[in-house]
Amino acid sequence: MIWLNIGFNKVESFSLQDLSNETKFSIVIPFRNEAEMLPQLLQSIVNLNYKKTYFEIVFVDDDSNDSSIRLINESLKNTTIDFNIINNIRSSNSPKKDAITTAIKYAKYDWIITTDADCILPKYWLDCYDEFIQTQTCIAIAGPVKFIGSSSFFTRFQIMDTLSLQAATIGGFGQKKPFLCNGANFAYQISAFNTVNGFDGNTSIASGDDIFLLEKFIKFQKENVHYLKSDKAIVTTAVNTNLKALINQRLRWASKTVNYKAWLPRIIGLIVFITNFSIITLIPLTLFYLISLKTALLIFLIKASIDLLLLFKASRFFKQEPILLSYVFASLLYPFFNSYIAITSSFTSYQWKGRTFKTVKR
Repeated sequence: MIWLNIGFNKVESFSLQDLSNETKFSIVIPFRNEAEMLPQLLQSIVNLNYKKTYFEIVFVDDDSNDSSIRLINESLKNTTIDFNIINNIRSSNSPKKDAITTAIKYAKYDWIITTDADCILPKYWLDCYDEFIQTQTCIAIAGPVKFIGSSSFFTRFQIMDTLSLQAATIGGFGQKKPFLCNGANFAYQISAFNTVNGFDGNTSIASGDDIFLLEKFIKFQKENVHYLKSDKAIVTTAVNTNLKALINQRLRWASKTVNYKAWLPRIIGLIVFITNFSIITLIPLTLFYLISLKTALLIFLIKASIDLLLLFKASRFFKQEPILLSYVFASLLYPFFNSYIAITSSFTSYQWKGRTFKTVKR
């Protein structure tokens, strides 16, 4: 955590310079029965500040049976936005990877940006990517994702968990050892995607359209893979509304760990699990007088303090400092939550978009 803290500070914040638009983008948005969430995404697309002739939207329908397609057409038909709705061509165990691969075959432009149907895009989103591309040599760019929700403790717990992941993402890039990114805000060149053979080798795994591709880009041209640390580039999405959905989401995320090729994310994941599980063992060790209560509290406070420092930096960047008011209670629950997900993810199936998937080791 200290190593990631140092890395977080090394990633410089990126500020817009009001450069003229130059880069053309193909925005890829897979969707499956997202009628409830699409209106906010579609409105944010309409509100994008970028030249309308410099981007297209490729919506990929993954067998929806609700009103998603009608909503897209009705919302965008009277605008000047270039958009297409295509059907997902399934060829693997990963619907989302298939959707992105299908979209890339239709894309007009070399720069792809992927996001999700339940997201809200910031007004200057494309301007940030464009100016970053103009001023940096890039083949891939990871962007920030912010989770929001009601003012309940359940929401704040999730936000703190996702802030830790965002902080680790930024910290890894700062240490020039990137190992995380989020497909809700991820840009890359089609030419680079084709050079690394896209998702080949990962198609048996349902999730991981972002991290496994990041691994390939790093292996191909690590020096040209960057993080866009700008508050104008933050994509927003909602937290889960119930515990079942949260567990399914975290099981899906954790199921990728056993398939990482890079050693760093495996080691970090293992350290995080061992640390949290060790915190749980402090309870029986204290009850049976194997260690003193004072020692147990000291160990917990050391862990909690180091975690809090990284969370504070992330919450300040994402302007979510008030959620830290629940940090003490959340830090007591988190070791149990983390350990449960880590232990069960290797053998438990999870639900995703109305489908059931199992962890597969490639």
